[in-house]
Amino acid sequence: MTLPRNQEPAPRMQLVLSENWTMTGGRDLRTLVRWAREAEDAGFDSVMLSEHIVLGPDAGAAGRMANPREYALPGNQDPHTPWPSSVVLLSAIAAVTTRLRLAAAAIVAPLRHPLLLARELGTLDLLSEGRLIVLPTVSWSRDEYAALGVPYELRGKLLDEHLEGWELLWQESPATYQGEHYRFRDIYLEPKAYRPGGPTLWFGGAGLHPALLRRLVRYGHGFNPLGYPAGEEMRRLGDALAAAGREPSELELVGGTRAVFPDERSCADLGRALADIPERMAAGYTTFCIKPSQFIDDPHGIAAFCRDVIRRVEALTA
Repeated sequence: MTLPRNQEPAPRMQLVLSENWTMTGGRDLRTLVRWAREAEDAGFDSVMLSEHIVLGPDAGAAGRMANPREYALPGNQDPHTPWPSSVVLLSAIAAVTTRLRLAAAAIVAPLRHPLLLARELGTLDLLSEGRLIVLPTVSWSRDEYAALGVPYELRGKLLDEHLEGWELLWQESPATYQGEHYRFRDIYLEPKAYRPGGPTLWFGGAGLHPALLRRLVRYGHGFNPLGYPAGEEMRRLGDALAAAGREPSELELVGGTRAVFPDERSCADLGRALADIPERMAAGYTTFCIKPSQFIDDPHGIAAFCRDVIRRVEALTA
């Protein structure tokens, strides 16, 4: 079953700015800001940054990725991997762009207090005039939770209370919330986010488990899964949205581009990675992520790379 969509002339392309360390160093954040501006100029819809606050030994417990251009997955990365603050970096990007949407993906909400995150995310949404997308998650690293003194076993409940609290905080002041783990009374959080009700919220992860399905239906504006869910999962999502009185077309469906590396040292072929976009669009996907370091090594080649991606996608979907 395909979720019905409003027909769009071309898919939205999202440039992944995290994990491009084969192209630039972890201290050279101005280069990432430049890439974002170049992506906007080329016609990209958005950029994406993921986060960790800290890493511990469990970051590499499953061994390192075969090719350093691969995506970081649970347990497959060097603990020295740089993870700059996505909220701070996206603020810098907001200041030099005007149209580009800013995706703060994998915000590990339980590692902060909901009042603090509501303040930071709301401010960034206001600064960018409503261009912020937030993908709150619980993440996977027990070491990260232990370092910050947050019980790993409570991560799902903590995220749910964040979402409940944010919904109140981004509406009219004062706000009062009585949860099991977070409580506040007569709180004034000003200024509010730019968008009424707060930033755009996406949800994602590996598998459409019950908690993810519940959060998507209750709060979600977009679904950004790890990989492409099976047809049965998409049918469950469509049924749950309909039961909640929501139109499936309200949910932005975000897909990836799969890089196939010929060996452990080389870049992947861009054309092969983009080839299945028309098929994915037919299944309802409207937005596609791409990480440039999987396809090029030149840090000065992002502008040309982005233009090439847009040109190829337009040709594929004409």
